[in-house]
This record gives sequence, C-alpha cells and structure tokens, in this order.
Amino acid sequence: MTTTTPARGRRRAPSRMERAAGRAAAFQKPRVILALLLLLALTSVMLLDGYLRSEIGDDARVRDGAAYDKVPGRILDGGPLLTFDHGTATTQSVPDKTIVLTFDDGPTATWTPQVLKVLEENDVDATFFMVGSMISRYPGVVKSLVKQGNEVGIHTFTHVDLSYQSAARLQRELKQTQLALAGAAGVTTTLFRAPYSSEIDAVDNYSWPVYQEIGDLGYTSVFVDTDSDDWKKPGVSKIVRWATPKKNKGAIVLMHDAGGDRSQTISALGTYIKKMKAKGYTFTTVSGAQAMLNGNRSGVGRQPGSAGASAGAGIGGTGAAQAAQHQAAGATLYEGKALVYAVAVAEWVVPALSWFLLVVGIAVMGRFGMMLVLARRHHRQRNRGRGKGGRGGGRFSWGPAVTRPVSVIVPAYNEKECIANTLRSLAKSTHPIEIVVVDDGSDDNTSEIAESLGMPNVRVVRQENAGKPAALNNGVRTARHDIVVMMDGDTVFEPDAVHQLVQPFADPEIGAVAGNAKVGNRTTLIGAWQHIEYVMGFNLDRRMYDLLRCMPTIPGAIGAFRRDAVLGVGGMSEDTLAEDTDITIALHRAGWRVVYQEHARAWTEAPGSFRQLWSQRYRWSYGTMQALWKHRKSLTDKGPSGRFGRVGMPLVVLFQIVTPVFAPLIDVFTGYSMVFVDFRAALLAWLAVLAVQLVCAAYAFRLDREKYRYLAMLPLQQLAYRQMMYLVLIHSCVTALTGGRLRWQKLKRTGEVGTPARAGR
Repeated sequence: MTTTTPARGRRRAPSRMERAAGRAAAFQKPRVILALLLLLALTSVMLLDGYLRSEIGDDARVRDGAAYDKVPGRILDGGPLLTFDHGTATTQSVPDKTIVLTFDDGPTATWTPQVLKVLEENDVDATFFMVGSMISRYPGVVKSLVKQGNEVGIHTFTHVDLSYQSAARLQRELKQTQLALAGAAGVTTTLFRAPYSSEIDAVDNYSWPVYQEIGDLGYTSVFVDTDSDDWKKPGVSKIVRWATPKKNKGAIVLMHDAGGDRSQTISALGTYIKKMKAKGYTFTTVSGAQAMLNGNRSGVGRQPGSAGASAGAGIGGTGAAQAAQHQAAGATLYEGKALVYAVAVAEWVVPALSWFLLVVGIAVMGRFGMMLVLARRHHRQRNRGRGKGGRGGGRFSWGPAVTRPVSVIVPAYNEKECIANTLRSLAKSTHPIEIVVVDDGSDDNTSEIAESLGMPNVRVVRQENAGKPAALNNGVRTARHDIVVMMDGDTVFEPDAVHQLVQPFADPEIGAVAGNAKVGNRTTLIGAWQHIEYVMGFNLDRRMYDLLRCMPTIPGAIGAFRRDAVLGVGGMSEDTLAEDTDITIALHRAGWRVVYQEHARAWTEAPGSFRQLWSQRYRWSYGTMQALWKHRKSLTDKGPSGRFGRVGMPLVVLFQIVTPVFAPLIDVFTGYSMVFVDFRAALLAWLAVLAVQLVCAAYAFRLDREKYRYLAMLPLQQLAYRQMMYLVLIHSCVTALTGGRLRWQKLKRTGEVGTPARAGR
C-alpha cells in the first residue's frame, strides 16, 4: 500500500535547522581549526612549562677534571673578573677589604625575599646571578630586587653546563635570560656567571672557548674568591667562616638563594655582614667593585641610613653599583613581557589542569567501577531464571506477555542499498507487526524497491523531504497500533527482536524501551573499533542508566514507544540534532519510565570511513548538548523529571561531555611524561588504565555474549580511534559555544549488513 503525505498539505516552509544549514556549513572548517588550535595552545603551554622546569632540553652533564693546558696561565692565576677587549682577555681582583656578595640559582618566592630583607636591614647591596626560567616564574621578586638597588647577572636560562652545548644553545641561553630580565624588571645586563663555575683557576680547555665567545659578546664573566658552601647546609658558623676572606683581602663571595632549604643561609647572612663590617669591610656589587678599581668610588655601595637604593638605583638604575644594567627597550622589552605573561599562564594552567585531571581520572575510574557493579546487577536481575525452563524459581518477568500487533516505522531517505535487507529482516519477525516505510523525499527509488518486495504488511508513505524527525512523526500519526517501534533504514532486526523489545510494555509505567544495537559491518578495522564502543560504551552504559532510572537515549536503530506517550510530548522534535535523546528526556519529564531490553538485538551499518564517522559522531555529540540544554529546567523539576535532571543529566554531562573533552589532556600529559619525565612510570600508568578498560570491555563482551577476539584491537583503538572521538567532541563544544546549527546529515550506505545467524557472531 502506498500513501503520499505532504508535510503540511502544501509546500512546507524551511525549518529553522534547514535555514541555518547553509550558514552552519560555512562555519565548520573554522571551528575544526579552532578546536585544533586549542589543543595546540595547550600543548605549547605544557612544553613551555616543561622547559621552565628543565624537563625539556635538560642536560644534567657536568664536566669535571678536564685538562687546562690551553688556558693562558695569567688567566688561571688572575682575579675573578674576566673581560675581553678586542679579543684580549683581562682579569681583575676585588680591592682589599671589599666584599661583593653574590647569590646564585634564584630567584625564588621563598628565599630571595628573605635575603633582600636581610640586605635591606644591613644597608647592603648584592649581585644576583639568576636563572632565566626562574626569573620568568617570579618576575615580581626580580623587580623588587632591582628596585632595592641590587644588581643582576645571567646564570643561563636552564642552568646547564655550557661546555657541553653548541654555540646556538649558548646564544639561546643568553638571549632568553635577557628577555626574561627585560620582561620582569625592564633591564638587561652584561654580567655573566656560568653554572657549576667556581674560582677562575677551574677554567679548563672545554670551558675556555665558551668564556671567549661570551666575552666577545660584551659580557663580564664573574667567578668567586670564597665559596660559603651553604648548599651543603653545614651550619651557620661554618657558612660564616668559609665565606670570610683571609688577610683582609677583598673577595667575591658565593651564596645561594635557591636550590633547596636556605634557612641556614638566611641565618648566616646577617651575622656575616655584621662581622665583616666590624672588620672594616665595605660591601658593594660587581659593578661597584669595577668602579672602585677604575678610581670611581661614587655610588659603589649603600651608605648607612640610606633607606632605598644606592645612588642612581631604580628599575635599570645608572649608578656605579648597577652600571652593568641597562634599560630594556624596543623589541627586547616587548618580547620579554610576552615571555613573562606566557609563563604566568603556564604557571597557572598546568597545575590547575593537573589537579583537574586528577579529578577526571578519579571520575573515570569511578565510572568504570559503577558500570561494572550496576551492569552486573542489571544482568542478574533481568536474566534471573532465564534458560532454566519453566516460570518458577523467581524468574524475571515484565508481566503478562505482550502479543498484540505493533507498528514498525522505518524512516528512509535514499536507502536503496539497505531497504530490502531491512524489510526482509522484519518479514521474519516472530511478533505480529505492520511496517510503515516513510520515504522522506528519496530520489533513488527507495520507495519503489520497498513496494517491489510485495510484502502484504508493508505500507509506503511518501512525503517531501523534511528530515528524520518529520518522517518519524508522520509514521507515528499513520500507525494503526498503540505501540510503535522505530528503526533506521539501514538496520536489520533479529527475528525475535520486536517481540523482545515490546515485552516491557506489560508494565504500564514504561513509556519507551531501548534495544541492543549491534555493529553489523565489524570486519573492517573502523567497524571493529565501533563494535567495541557499542558493546562497552553504549550498552554497558544503558544497563547502568536503566537501574538508575535515567536512561538518556533510546537508539535510533532500535527503540519502542507507546504511541500516546510520543504524541503526548509533541512527537519527535526538530529543535535538536539528536531527536532520539530529545524524545527520551521528554518522556522522562512527562513521568514515563524508560528501560533497556538487552535481548532485543538489531544490526546496524556503522560508518565505513573516518569522514562519515566524524560526521555522525559530530551530529550525535552536538545534538546531545542541544537536548541537555533544551531540557535544563529538569534540574529544578520534581518527580521523574527532577530525577532525570539531578541524576541522569549530571552523569551525561560528566561522562559524555566533560570527561571526554578533557580526556585528551590525559593522553597529552602521558606522552609528555614519556618523552620528557619518566618513560617507564608513564608507560606503566597508561598500561594500568588500559588494563582497567580491558577488564570493563571483557565483562561487557561477556554480558552480550560477544567474541573476545575483537578486544585485541582495544590498545590500537585507544591510540587512534579515541583521539578522533575527542576531536569530534571538542569540535561539537566549539560549535555549541559559537552558536552554530547543523542539519541532519545522510551517511553513505553499502547495504552489506544482513540478518546474522546469531547474535554472538
């Protein structure tokens, strides 16, 4: 029988979704690019943070005991200040009874301010040789340090032994540290101290060329005369004794304001300054000492009672005590500020993400545990006494058997490859049915093929192309029975699928039933991956949601409804792309119960290419977001609607949106850890998560009586397929945030799915 039904009795005006379709199509590429840019930005932030923490590009090698025969003897016997004038090396020593306090490896937010406080209390300036990565992390400390009248020097950006590094790495270490100084305090400097250096007589054949190159760039290399060895934490008295020069000689003294617990250094510093002042010593900076050597003693040290900074000090002061510092300007200043801002973002984002991922990880593990417990309970409850014969022994039953005829609605749009298999599978149904094929304006002879089969219980209803929701509504209106089964035009039912699917309607509280959708074309790699997802992700989830009475979606491939319930909520809505999710939530809100019937199996043709898969899942995920937003008021409703809003909706948001959106971060962190931190530990953590997923998947396969061989593809699925699903969801979130709309999309079908011999194949 054939019926032609116009959508409204006259030419239908375009729906809102169709009117937006053209505009939406133009936005898709930018949204994909934006989603990828978000991931790229996150990766960049992580790489920057890893570089700052020496997890990337770290070289822990330290040279020791090398020969020094190529180093001029006058240099090895010279003073701690090494400069080069047109290639000629010159050294200088600090004047007698003069102390140049220097601090290495900082700044830090804990110890550097305490050092500054002691210096301020004792009217002393010092020179701080700072690590660029630390400068960019604590710019406020550096700014205060310079403003107080202290001097800054470069200690490289990542604290590496430069004798092992290339010329390009050397240049990069210097430039990046200068940029960090410029961004933090608005200054640059010509002072340099190499990591792991000490007295000048320790210069060897490998480090000498480095100092030559640095000198040619205009830097003064600063060594030490006395080393307090405060990093050894020997006690306050030893730090003071080891830092004291002999025979009233002047000295550049080394201490540290970073690298561990510096409480002994803080305690020793004030004692040391008072002791040396009592001996008649003057304190100054490196530039101050150089000025004294050159006969200029003006402004080389802070005078007693001069609260503030030494002469000419300030941000980039020009006094003798800060002569090595220069005001940053131009590109250097702006690039430096950009670096500091980027680091500030990384310093906030990465720890926040780490904590958030911990929460996500706990949620994921909690979900797995909840699914296993509830799925087992669901299976035992619904299969109690099944297969044991008879009805005794507490066998589970929905109630009296439902045997009355039902209507099966098949919406079809250009399904010529599949429609014959679909209808032939329904012809084998063990339950009395009428079949309503709603041809949604097909132009490939779909309706003609349906009619040519000559099946007496098939009616073909033609309509102008109006979309799947309109086709389903048309089918519901023309259905002759009180129970309607909805399926896709590319799906085939097992002979007892309809009978199993309608049995829950023996309970008058049940308004809809979700069936068990199976992937029919699972012989390909992409098909096998979707098969795993259907069994583990969809069907295991539905068991959990069923027990919690908050089923979010009845699959379009196989679902049954009370006709009155569907009409009572206004039918299938065009407001969202996920009409199946939309109608399911609407039924919850209307007070109906929605359940899952695992024994009602249908076989559907899953997308056969990544392009089609992307299109389908994009529509699903975006449509789910639309449906949740549409029904957001259920959060404050009472009764069944409120139950879904306060139980089902948070679970869907957490496990189907939030967790998957941030799941790529787990993979990014794992890959980052494998490459830059601890490969073995990161790999073991990833394998542990995979093992948990494998256990869940194996249990899901056991419940559905599926072959375990497909689980061999699970590791590869985690490495490839899952990443694509993440991008699809992120793409959907971007679309939702930018207010885009999409129309229902048709996938290319092959018609390869036929009725299987049995479900476990």
